[in-house]
Amino acid sequence: MFRSAGMRFIIVGALALMMFIPLNLVSEIVQERSRYSDQTIADISREWGGAQLISGPLLVIPVTEEVTYKRKREAIDAVTGRSLRDDKNNLIYEHYEETVTEDRAPVYLYPERFEMDVATQTQTRARGVFEVPVFTADVGLDFNFDTEIASDVLSEKQTLIWSEAELRVLLNSNRALRGEAILETGTQGFDLEPIPASKGAGTGVFSRTSDPRKLGDFSLRLSMNGAQHFGVAAVGRTTKVTMNSDWPDPSFFGDFLPDARDVAADGFSATWTVPHLARSLPQVTRENPDGTARSQATMMVRYLTPNDFYQKAWRSARYGILFISLTFLTILLLDRGAKKPAHPVQYLMVGLAQSVFVLLMLAYAEQIGFGAAYLVAAGATIGLLTVFGATALKLGKKTGLLAGVLVTVYAVLYLILRSADFALLAGATLAFVALALTMWLTRNEEWQGPERTGGGRWFKRTSPAAPSVPAE
Repeated sequence: MFRSAGMRFIIVGALALMMFIPLNLVSEIVQERSRYSDQTIADISREWGGAQLISGPLLVIPVTEEVTYKRKREAIDAVTGRSLRDDKNNLIYEHYEETVTEDRAPVYLYPERFEMDVATQTQTRARGVFEVPVFTADVGLDFNFDTEIASDVLSEKQTLIWSEAELRVLLNSNRALRGEAILETGTQGFDLEPIPASKGAGTGVFSRTSDPRKLGDFSLRLSMNGAQHFGVAAVGRTTKVTMNSDWPDPSFFGDFLPDARDVAADGFSATWTVPHLARSLPQVTRENPDGTARSQATMMVRYLTPNDFYQKAWRSARYGILFISLTFLTILLLDRGAKKPAHPVQYLMVGLAQSVFVLLMLAYAEQIGFGAAYLVAAGATIGLLTVFGATALKLGKKTGLLAGVLVTVYAVLYLILRSADFALLAGATLAFVALALTMWLTRNEEWQGPERTGGGRWFKRTSPAAPSVPAE
């Protein structure tokens, strides 16, 4: 029973399951390196300016209202200046009305036409073995306002204070700004200042525009640093954004994808056109709409570093149990008729070698890139296991079959790691083919096995001793 083929399959299966332990340890190491990489990227990105999202321009117009209150006060004798009292010596009060001017919630007005042209130039910053793409963006904004609709949200006695209107452009961080920021309309220029924290309006720049009804179209020119991603909110009744960059691997995301894009080895260009009805933003409102604009009306470009080998290494550890099991199964099938089959310890060494493959690949990938690192690690692992099969497992001529299976396994793993879209398809197909082939090759197997005595196997089963016959 213990020498049966069935029992050997069960034991090898248990050994394969044990490989979850080293694979999980390897996964933890991969994730630790990935977290360290993410922290380094975050640090460099923050120092360079960080991710950028521009929302605005937003015209903010203060509002006041004349309010009449009914009040009372002590009646004063005009001659003596003393308070008047009645016959019972009680104070006499007089009633009057007082009209005061009070501040009310301002009017927020988005532009009627909003056009943005962005050109970014990228470079790579390194810290240790980690590299981070960063960019410098030259941003041009052209826009105008329909100031006539500002009064649509006023009540009867409220008044717009046009002379105190200000223009705001919201940013993720003012630290990213570089060079001179220029705001002008026609021949008139405006001074820009950082939005103070006391306004509670967010981070960015603003300018007093006096009465914008007397002004024409505005233009704003900014230059800023950034990293990770760049985006803009569709704040115009008609919004058009054009972006050009020398980065060859963009990822477009956000609430609106580009209408047209052209991605090439030397960079990309993209164009967005967003009409008023496609966005959930009011053109004029009494509540600050910036939070909604930044969360529900964005057009974003992520500056990706292709071939994230940390993710690939983690996925190879997740798929590792499948490929270790296939290697165990191959060895088990190849030495079925051997006088001295592979020992459980030898299976464990084969599994550990394939677990170390993931660490080897990751260590080299940080230095020479994923493709070359995979070739080195896979070549070393296949070579080691092939030599082990020939010398330790005594597979003889069957060693070539083991090498062929290993080459196939690691070729399929490479395809899985290179394409996440086809990872499940490739893994499931490989598992099915391996199972079908095993079922076919073992169709005539004597799973119970003959009962034998003697050594040379993992377990021994000795026949019970015959009872002794007493001498007469």
